[in-house]
Amino acid sequence: MGPRSKVLITAAELAELLRAGDPVTVLDVRWSLEAPDGHPAYLRGHLPGAVYVSLEDELSDHAVADRGRHPLPTGRNLEAAARRWGVRRDRPVVVYDDWNRAASGRLWWLLTTSGVANVRILDGGLPAWTTAGGELETGEVTAEPGKVTLLPEDLYDGIRPTLTADEAGEGARTGMLALLDARAPERFRAEVEPIDAAAGHIPGAKNLPFTALLAADGTFLPDDAVARLLSERGVGADDAVGAYCGSGISATVIVAALAAVGRSAAMFPGSWSQWSSDPSRPVARGEH
Repeated sequence: MGPRSKVLITAAELAELLRAGDPVTVLDVRWSLEAPDGHPAYLRGHLPGAVYVSLEDELSDHAVADRGRHPLPTGRNLEAAARRWGVRRDRPVVVYDDWNRAASGRLWWLLTTSGVANVRILDGGLPAWTTAGGELETGEVTAEPGKVTLLPEDLYDGIRPTLTADEAGEGARTGMLALLDARAPERFRAEVEPIDAAAGHIPGAKNLPFTALLAADGTFLPDDAVARLLSERGVGADDAVGAYCGSGISATVIVAALAAVGRSAAMFPGSWSQWSSDPSRPVARGEH
């Protein structure tokens, strides 16, 4: 199994798994900035057997201060949630969303970096499933509780490569890290800032909008196209890469896209929402 097939699964491949009756846990994590609660849409129609996951309530810990708009959940809370979803170590997990792979990227990243090995993103999301003729079910699905045990948080180093604000800023400033900003170009350039405390970007970062890594149908770009996007931003084959966005959600699409081509990237989970909330941190504006 190559890097791409370890990260992504096509609608046709998932349909075959379900037809064969193979055990698989399917998780629906619909979310967007405009519609952060995807539960009503989930109830109206979801993949067969899919369990709903709340990004706001289960993939974030809003009780944590000074870590951006979507602080990471604790390991124990994530483990309890994963068990509610029916996650088991001996059963593959497929995650999907309906908006640019951002929410499924967050769930994929949290589970894989917590020690769950077989987690894949539905390539193209819900639209890919329905376009391929996949059926939908309505109503709530309650899973048989899973028994998964996630890694203790003190073992995350290495398997969950993350960056603090200081590490992200210093790495970008010194050139020791190719720091990629996943937000829209106009936010990167400080032309608009609809959400966070200041407009601009971390000095030294390079803009790679996460949507640029997706084709028109929402599937991930092929390897050569990803390599071209990196090359255009001066990111070499051996460069260490970091990623951030507004609050640590859409940057996971960069991490997933790189993992699909066999490269790793560290996440700055607090992202621009954490960085810009501290007025002592420098802010860059414009293209560079």
